[in-house]
This record gives sequence, structure tokens and C-alpha cells, in this order.
Amino acid sequence: MEPHKLFLPSARATNALLIIGFGALGYALYVRYMGIEQSQIGLACNAGLDTWMCTQRRVFAALFDRSLIGAAAVVLAAIHLLRPTLVIFALALAVALMGVVLYNVVLSALAIGLLLLSFARRVPEPD
Repeated sequence: MEPHKLFLPSARATNALLIIGFGALGYALYVRYMGIEQSQIGLACNAGLDTWMCTQRRVFAALFDRSLIGAAAVVLAAIHLLRPTLVIFALALAVALMGVVLYNVVLSALAIGLLLLSFARRVPEPD
């Protein structure tokens, strides 16, 4: 009888997760510091400027006002904790990292904690 394997991404998968994580973190930092916190961009967008940055600004403002980024991260992390897969882990990681930067820190930190717990979870047996 073979012992159950724990969820542990391979080296190749870890490299892909690093790229996804740093990409999500970089994009969130760009949106926050180049779009949301720039007063000139805020004034221009409120005056009626219709650019891609203004659209991103409106979308992310609506998302973090309702804590939807953090909530999505928690839901994805909980799904991953119940049924560990690499794709769900990557999505939960990206959304949680974006939530930490984009003002949804509490729920995103909870999601990151759930992702860390998933490393102690067994990989489900193939059907």
C-alpha cells in the first residue's frame, strides 16, 4: 500500500507559479500606484476621460469597495483546500496577491493562509 502524497508542485510547476505570482503582483502594483493613487489620473478620469487606465481604475475601485477581490481569493483557496489542483492554486495565488496590494488585505491574507494549509492536504486519488 502506497502512502498518500501531499500536494506539492513540481519544480516546473513552481517556476510557473512564480511567474504567475510575480505577474499578478506586478500588475496590481502598476494599477495601484500608476492608476488609483495618482491624483492627476483620478481628476482626469472623474472629468470624463475614457482610457484603459480609467476603466481599470473604475473596475478595481468597484471590486475593492465591495471586498470582491478578497472574497474571490478566499473562495478559490477554499476550493483548492477541498480539492487540490495546480490550476486552482495558481488562480487563488494570483487573486490573493492582487487583493493584498489592492486594499483587500484581510480576506486575501486569509486566502494565503488557506493556500499554505493546502500543502498539508493529500492529493486526491484519481477516479
